[in-house]
Amino acid sequence: MARYIADVGRAYDVGVKPMLVFRLDRYLRGGDHLSFLQQGFTAVRFTEFREDFHHQHQNVRSENGIEYGDLPKFVDFDYVARLNAATLASLASAPAPPASVHLLTKDLENDSTLTWEASPGGRAAEYEVLWRATTSPEWEHAQKVGGVLRTTLKLSKDNVIFAVRAVDAQGHRSLPVVPAPER
Repeated sequence: MARYIADVGRAYDVGVKPMLVFRLDRYLRGGDHLSFLQQGFTAVRFTEFREDFHHQHQNVRSENGIEYGDLPKFVDFDYVARLNAATLASLASAPAPPASVHLLTKDLENDSTLTWEASPGGRAAEYEVLWRATTSPEWEHAQKVGGVLRTTLKLSKDNVIFAVRAVDAQGHRSLPVVPAPER
C-alpha cells in the first residue's frame, strides 16, 4: 500500500512527496497504524518529516506561554489530504487486484513463471508484472502481459521480487500482489 501511495504521489502533482520509511514506527511512540497491522489489516502511517513535539504526544496544557497538545488548530490538513484523496480516487477507479498470485518454484531454472486468477469484477483488461531487485525498496520495472493469467519472464526469481497488478481499459491500476511460492 505504501508503494502504491508513493506511486500516486509521483503520478499526480499533489504537493506532497511521500518518503517510504522501512521501520514499523518511530522511537518512543506508536502510530494508530500499528493496531491495524497487528490485526492483519493493511495500514500506513503519515507523519511530518520533522515532527513538532509540542503538539504531538502531549496532554493539552499551557506552560510558560507554550501551548501543548494535539489540537485541530495545529494540524496541517492539506499535508496528506491531497495525497489521500488522489490515492482513494486511484483505488476506487482501479479494478480489483488479481487473485491467487503464485510464482512457480518447482524447477531450478533462470526463467520465472507467474500464475494468477482473474481480477474479480471483470473490469481488468490486462495485467502487468512488476519487479524490483531484492535490494530495492520500490518497483523498478513493469511489463504489460495482456489478458493472460500466466506468464514466463526471462528473469531469475532469485534476483528479483515480483508482483502482478490488474489494469482496466482506461489505464487504472490495482494494488500489486506479491506472489506466493508454489511448488
